[in-house]
Amino acid sequence: MLNRVILQGRLCADPELRKTTSGMAVTSFRIACNDSRKGPNGEEVTLFMNCTMFGAKGENFAKLFRKGSMAIVEGRLTSRKYTNRAGQEVTTFEINAENFEFCDSKSANGAQPSGYTSDAPASAPMSQVQASSGNLDSIDVVDDDLPF
Repeated sequence: MLNRVILQGRLCADPELRKTTSGMAVTSFRIACNDSRKGPNGEEVTLFMNCTMFGAKGENFAKLFRKGSMAIVEGRLTSRKYTNRAGQEVTTFEINAENFEFCDSKSANGAQPSGYTSDAPASAPMSQVQASSGNLDSIDVVDDDLPF
């Protein structure tokens, strides 16, 4: 079975970094994604997805992203059930995020994202990985190897 979710959107607020009683970092954030379907009047439908990221990746995410930042988040869908104060059983869904990528190369003022350092996190954006791996035009590919 497969449970993978990939979202691209903008953060609705600054990520919230907390620590568990055991000291593990937990970062919570909400990402706004446009749905492919249109509303009844032809307007875009926006989905607001709650996400949680744990450990060092969560700490890096909280340092590097701010409200309005465009991000790609990859993870898995999880659900929780609880009883609210009115006694009703509620089921919520959220993304347990495991990896992330930058979509905005630079902020509006031309600077790198807040907290950016030259030590790229384990899930560094592809643009940084490609830049460090040399010129991609020099890769030899035989036409027979292409699937199309």
